[in-house]
Amino acid sequence: GQYEFMQRVQERLKIFVPLTIASIFVLFYFTFRSVAETLMDMLGVPFALVGGVWYLVWLEYNMSIAVWVGFIALAGIAAETSAVMLAYLDDACAERRAAGQFHTFQDVLHAVHAGAVQRIRPMAMVSLANILGLIPVMWATGTGADVMKRLAAPMVGGVLSAMLLTLVVIPALYVI
Repeated sequence: GQYEFMQRVQERLKIFVPLTIASIFVLFYFTFRSVAETLMDMLGVPFALVGGVWYLVWLEYNMSIAVWVGFIALAGIAAETSAVMLAYLDDACAERRAAGQFHTFQDVLHAVHAGAVQRIRPMAMVSLANILGLIPVMWATGTGADVMKRLAAPMVGGVLSAMLLTLVVIPALYVI
C-alpha cells in the first residue's frame, strides 16, 4: 500500500506546491505593489531550493513526503529573507532620494551598498539561528527522528544557500 500512498501524495503535491508558491507571490505582490520587486523576492526561492537539494544529495536522502514539507517551509523562509533584503534596499534608496542624493548611477550604487551592508548582520544572525535550531533535529536518534531529519535537511541546506545568494544577487538585480 505504500506505493499507492506515495502516488496519491505526489498528485496532491502537484497541486499544493504550485499553490503555495503562487500564494507567496500574491502576498508579496500586495506588499510591494510591483511585479519587478515581487519577482526579485521570489528569486530567493530557487536559491534556497538549490541548497536544499545539494544538502539532500550530500546526506544521500531520498525524496519523501517529509522532504517535500521541508521544501514548502523553505520556500516561505527564502521569500521572507529576500523580502527583508528588498525592504532594506528600498529604505536606503528612499533615504538618499529624500536627501537629494539620488541622481546618478553612482548614487544608486551607494544606496544599494548601504542597504545591503545594513542587512548582512541581521541576515547572518537569523540564518545561523535557523540552522543551529535545526541541528539537534539532524542529530536526533529517537522515535520519529528519521522523518524529522528529512524535514529539517532541506531547510538547513536551503537557508544557508539562500543567505549567501540573497546577499549577492538581490542587490545586484536591484541596481539593474
